[in-house]
Order: sequence, then C-alpha cells, then structure tokens
Amino acid sequence: MTIGKILKGNTVELLPLQKSHFAELEILASDKRIWEFYTLDGSQPPRFREAFDIALLEMERGTQFPFVIFHKESNKLIGSTRFLDIQLHNRKLEIGWTWLHPDYWATVVNPECKLLMLTHCFEELDLVRVQFKTDENNLRSRNAIEKVGGQFEGVLRNDMIRDNGTKRNSAYYSIIDSEWPVVKMKLKKQIINLGAG
Repeated sequence: MTIGKILKGNTVELLPLQKSHFAELEILASDKRIWEFYTLDGSQPPRFREAFDIALLEMERGTQFPFVIFHKESNKLIGSTRFLDIQLHNRKLEIGWTWLHPDYWATVVNPECKLLMLTHCFEELDLVRVQFKTDENNLRSRNAIEKVGGQFEGVLRNDMIRDNGTKRNSAYYSIIDSEWPVVKMKLKKQIINLGAG
C-alpha cells in the first residue's frame, strides 16, 4: 500500500514535496492573504522553511505525505496540500495544509486536487474515513470543504495555538467510505461545471 505517489489530473498534478521545491513555493507563499486563518504566517520565509522542513521529517516518519500542486497549463507550482495524521491501522487520515496562490482560488484546482486525493484514499488505500479541519472563522475554507462533500462534525474548542499565542477553535468535517460514491459524482460534476471536464 503506497500512500505517496504522483497523482495526475487534467489541470494539475500532485507531486511529492522535495527540498528543491522550497524556493518556488516560498515566493508563492509570500502573499499574506493565504495565511490569514493559519496558525502560522507562512509569508515569512524563515517560518515557511521551518514548517516545510518539518513536513519532510514527518514524511520520513510516515505520519504525513506532503504534495506540491503543479499547474499543467502554466507549467508551474501554485501551492501545496498533504495527507496528515496517517493511521493506516485505523484506515483513516486527514487531508489538510491545502493552500493555493490566490490567483487560483475558486477555480477547478481545489476540487480536482480533492478528487485525486480522495480517489487515492478510498479506491487505492481502502480507507474508511478522511478528515478535514479548518479555523471555525474561515468561512471560505469551510464552504470549500462542504462543496467537496465534507460532513460537519462539530467544533473543537481551543484546538490549536497560533504562533501569536492566541487559541484557535477548529471546525471538523469528514467523508466516510459509504459516502464516497456520491461525493465522487458531485466532485466530477463540479469540475465539469468549472470548465475542466
């Protein structure tokens, strides 16, 4: 069972994160709008590099698998996403740490990324649960998760501590295996409606 591999779509390819991607990602991440609801400010190069160094360490440990998002038409990286909290013995993981340059917000990119990742989870890894979480105040992210098919499960209070010391409440969502066929169909329709069918 292979968690990490290249996931190929019509618009994007998800490539395993490598240190050689850092410089290009760092330039993309300099837009502060991306980090408004994150616990860290990835627009600061030292903090960005620290977070992505940790991602590579977690990949070695098998607890995360980070991807870069390669946009095929423009032939460049446009963001990142990852599998987190990988628990194959419980047949579950989390999809998160998804960020895109704002030029690609509200486009086909996010639904296609989620279709690729969820197909891998449910049809290749045979998982029973995929979880998502976001800041409870991040309405754009919550709307995107709900559009993908995530079912709201509740808010965990004081779930995370931001770099600035404030507490974050997190809204939790999930998709389970029995829901996947309907979710897959809706995602494919969404992608077609966005003009990338």
